[in-house]
Amino acid sequence: MPKYIFVTGGVVSSLGKGLAASSIGCLLESRGLQVALIKLDPYINVDPGTMSPFQHGEVFVTDDGAETDLDLGHYERFTHAHLSQANNWTTGRIYLSVIEKERRGDYLGKTIQVIPHVTNEIKTAVRAVADKDKPDVVIVEIGGTVGDIESLPFLEAIRQMGNEEGAGNAIFIHVTLVPYIAAAGELKTKPTQHSVRDLREIGIAPDILLCRSEKPLSRELRGKIALFCNVKESAVISAQDVDTIYDVPLAFHEQGLDGLIISQLGLESQAAQTDLTEWRNLVSTIREPSGGEASIAIVGKYVELEDSYKSLREALTHGGVANNLRVDVKWIESEELMDDDYENRLRDFDAILVPGGFGKRGIAGMIRAIFYARKTRTPYFGICLGMQTACIEYARNVCELKDADSTEFDLETPHPVIFKLRDLVGVEELGGTMRLGAWPCKLAPNSLVREIYGDVEEISERHRHRYEFNPEYRQTLEREGLVFSGISPDGKFVEMIELPREVHPWFVGCQFHPEYKSKPLSAHPLFASFVRAAHENRLQTETSMDKNGEVDLVVHERVSATSGD
Repeated sequence: MPKYIFVTGGVVSSLGKGLAASSIGCLLESRGLQVALIKLDPYINVDPGTMSPFQHGEVFVTDDGAETDLDLGHYERFTHAHLSQANNWTTGRIYLSVIEKERRGDYLGKTIQVIPHVTNEIKTAVRAVADKDKPDVVIVEIGGTVGDIESLPFLEAIRQMGNEEGAGNAIFIHVTLVPYIAAAGELKTKPTQHSVRDLREIGIAPDILLCRSEKPLSRELRGKIALFCNVKESAVISAQDVDTIYDVPLAFHEQGLDGLIISQLGLESQAAQTDLTEWRNLVSTIREPSGGEASIAIVGKYVELEDSYKSLREALTHGGVANNLRVDVKWIESEELMDDDYENRLRDFDAILVPGGFGKRGIAGMIRAIFYARKTRTPYFGICLGMQTACIEYARNVCELKDADSTEFDLETPHPVIFKLRDLVGVEELGGTMRLGAWPCKLAPNSLVREIYGDVEEISERHRHRYEFNPEYRQTLEREGLVFSGISPDGKFVEMIELPREVHPWFVGCQFHPEYKSKPLSAHPLFASFVRAAHENRLQTETSMDKNGEVDLVVHERVSATSGD
């Protein structure tokens, strides 16, 4: 029978409950235990797939095509758990399931109520993961903040589960805030006290407190929190700000969190000694890489909120670790590249990446960045929309297909190089109607991407797109030198493009999202190769500067600001 850990949050949102849950999973795995993780989100959307990145951050896609909360990305990066749609439930999805059952007559004419019907549905969803994965421990994170009306059914459900599972089989961990008041020069515990009081009012007594703060908690403060919140002093864990998220498991371990959890859940006989050697080496490399650094520009649409590209940012860090390099990422809003000075804004970067996105805004700036990268032989990586815009740029500026475009941006374009997925013609609904999840891709012999993947013939990657490359234009672009190096096994979809290495050292586009499968201890090969190419470009540029006193014009050919449109 699995044990349960319920993670809640109080005082304010965005405290890092997902990172806390992931770090706990990491620590338990380091002690030989198998874990499963679930995120319960209180919003009424069925899933985050149709939500703006500015509202919710990144949508993380699992192998089975579920569009999920970005915390599931943390779960997969920090643990070996294999996640699916079953690992992320929202209020909307829970209520949808209840209503569908009511319409079918499953409740035999009963009056449907929040308690017991909605709470039973929540408990069933949690236990279904435990039954399927058969882990030693199930970690359940409740989204939102204690005190919000939206999260009450979830909190009631886990309160019931705590009673049903019994003492020693379920514990509650509460992530809270201990703010630092600069004017007083003090950390204040009152918000934490009030948050725990709110939790206790609904019947949940936390066993462990993770106290987020800018400054370390003194022994005196920990004692005060323990006294007023009715927990042991050893169960008050300082969750101080760290310089890299991968240090969180180590910080928790140093305070004995994993030992405390194992003791409270009675897992001493199953748990081995902690082995965090690889994790310590990872953090050491992130902090002090010995191989140098690489500077990468991400030219995107949602750069104001870094969480919009959370997996992408972490994948670049992983690529840096794989090469013992520090990756310096600069976010560039693509619309800002529409002035005459756009070349100078891109000149100092070792590589350029254009990520995924939807809609017409900012496309012209992305195409300028791609044109610059292609002409100056700057390593370029296009992901999803970044591959599509690379095809548009090539069609316009190399194949001379004037006004080539995507039907997403211009329905009347004379050259629809990118068009709506053929399977979606006539489908107007947005939710869950894209090409989602893991799909296979066959790699062309002797291609750069085949070499990057270790000479395997077929790969599987996760997708999230509504538009695709128009195969009618394949011969035209191939004739002018573009290589279609990844194709779906049935020949229907173009999955990867590249330029020949004699033309460009590293120019790759992919329709899928490789960042979803990158892990800190196992960087995705595309990101490892891209970061390495960026560093090699830096070394080549520095050599040219040492030799000539300026960057060699072959390396950084200047182009007119208008010719990339």
